[in-house]
Amino acid sequence: MRRSAIAASSFFIKKIIMDISRITATEDAVELIEKLRAQNGPLMFHQSGGCCDGSAPMCFEEGELYINETDILLGKVANDVPFYMSKDQYEYWKHTHLTLGVTKGRGASFSLEIPLGVRFIIKSRLLTAEESEKYRVS
Repeated sequence: MRRSAIAASSFFIKKIIMDISRITATEDAVELIEKLRAQNGPLMFHQSGGCCDGSAPMCFEEGELYINETDILLGKVANDVPFYMSKDQYEYWKHTHLTLGVTKGRGASFSLEIPLGVRFIIKSRLLTAEESEKYRVS
């Protein structure tokens, strides 16, 4: 099921592709993901708890980053690209819904979009009471 909503931030106002998920992506992010998928094949995302750009969402070729029991699947973006987060990081973010976006400027990570002069970013909002109940977040 897909529906549209408007997300406002101090940086941009973008239409968001909504899914029943803990993570969604802006249209710009979806377009970039599709471009990267055409160049690299199947993709995956990981949001770690590192410092600097290590706490930014990173896009990899599927399987390039080892996922294990310390990671959780938050959801999928852009036609089934999995988005993972470390369990430790999830403890800080569990009360939020995340939106994957894109901004100009080169990041300092190994993410696939970096050579294009853009980087993925995360915006967050608190879960509604209904969402908190649905995801069993206390």
